[in-house]
Amino acid sequence: MDLEARIDSVKTDFQSIRQELRKKIVGNDDIIDGILTCLLCSGHALLEGPPGLGKTLIIKSIGEALHLDFSRIQFTPDLMPADIIGTRMVVEDDAGKRYFEFQQGPVFANIVLADEINRATPKTQSALLEAMQEARVTVGREEFILPDPFLVLATQNPIEMEGTYPLPEAQLDRFLFKLVMDYPSRDELSLIIDKTTEAEEEQIQAVMDNARVKDLQALVRQIPIARAVKDYALRLVMGTHPGNEESVEQTRKFVRYGSSPRGLQSIILGAKTRALLGGRLNVSFEDIRALAPACLRHRIILNFEGEAEGHTTEDIVRFLLDSIQPE
Repeated sequence: MDLEARIDSVKTDFQSIRQELRKKIVGNDDIIDGILTCLLCSGHALLEGPPGLGKTLIIKSIGEALHLDFSRIQFTPDLMPADIIGTRMVVEDDAGKRYFEFQQGPVFANIVLADEINRATPKTQSALLEAMQEARVTVGREEFILPDPFLVLATQNPIEMEGTYPLPEAQLDRFLFKLVMDYPSRDELSLIIDKTTEAEEEQIQAVMDNARVKDLQALVRQIPIARAVKDYALRLVMGTHPGNEESVEQTRKFVRYGSSPRGLQSIILGAKTRALLGGRLNVSFEDIRALAPACLRHRIILNFEGEAEGHTTEDIVRFLLDSIQPE
């Protein structure tokens, strides 16, 4: 099958996935597309939003539609690294002989929901982030490979920050996207009530499997990107650096540190995936612009003046998109 035919089949597959997800999920199309994009890019996502908006339901439903293993970890201050990755337990065989056996923790799943990650201590956060980066965990001198594909969706509540441990910038940088979830509209809220108060609940059917997901992950990297489009993404990322000649006035005035190279990698891979899901054989300037906020909003650090004047990293990204245009 040639590349164009494979891309057409991908578009059909994802239309089927979205149709299945609509059985339980109302709205949130951008969030769903963002999570699926992270999965196909072999990356991870940080999801920020108030409680009760269905974050767990979304990721669990995606796991059902893709026939992938799902696990949920509720992060609390007393959670220990062993509660995530697992630990060695003393077990006894039929002959009465005792020995140590590794018992896998909830991180051994294809899709892991790390709920309220900023409520756990830095030690526990680091255990999960190491697994995200290396796709393996180390217990003693032994290494254990995590399932493939492997996606971590970490959530944090922006409303209540008391008693939390904010993720350091270096750890935030490991997330491919930061997705922001908002309250549903009036019509969406009405439909949610209809779906959740009926006598029977529709079940999601699997329309894809593990092997197909891994095939699509490989296909994403085959999507070509024109030099001008790649250069546009490069100029956007360079525009976040206050000491760079391509930066905009707002960056030089309000930003302390800009995006790392991971930000550019995220934009390019995300744009390729967006083109693939749209059934296109090439990456457009609009793909770059659409992915820039999710890729850059958590990779920009404001200086004192920026914070004092009430600016956000969202504002900086908006300034960049308004000021830096495709050539």
